[in-house]
Amino acid sequence: MSIKSYQDLKAWQFSIDLAEQIYCITESFPKHELYQLSSQMQRAAVSIPSNIAEGHARESSREFLHYLSIALGSLAELETQLVLAQRRAYIIEKEQLHKTLVKTDEIGKMLRGLQKSLKARIGTKE
Repeated sequence: MSIKSYQDLKAWQFSIDLAEQIYCITESFPKHELYQLSSQMQRAAVSIPSNIAEGHARESSREFLHYLSIALGSLAELETQLVLAQRRAYIIEKEQLHKTLVKTDEIGKMLRGLQKSLKARIGTKE
């Protein structure tokens, strides 16, 4: 299958699903977290597919690499926030947290795979 659009990328598809999942999880957070941890988690989750899309739309593989790096940073931020939310007892079901962290791990592997492929294409060792 040829990649014509960022929407064809599995990493983008999985990260859109993750963002939707984060919105569902944060709906049950306490009201006092609405503009704090809840909002930060939603922004980090939305940042992942957004940066994949923006990077793919850029003119060069080097720029795409830059945006994939930002997406990975947002992914790490989100994982940290998920652990904090669980510690604060905002996420009661450990299985829900586990499933979400498994998804973030899968997305991370996909993003690193894309990076490796792009680096090979442009001949960089960074």
